[in-house]
Amino acid sequence: MGYEVGGFIGVIIFILDILAIIKVAQSNASTLAKFIWVAVILLLPVLGLIIWYVAGPKP
Repeated sequence: MGYEVGGFIGVIIFILDILAIIKVAQSNASTLAKFIWVAVILLLPVLGLIIWYVAGPKP
């Protein structure tokens, strides 16, 4: 049972990470800032998503 829950949570985190990367790409931030945000989100999927949500580029 734990495997299914972990897989479901993993899919949710993956979808949220993709949405965050799309939002970063659409932002008015510089190219370097976009690259750094995408790298943080990809390298730290959960923590990077939280950091982006709190401190990321706003529209």
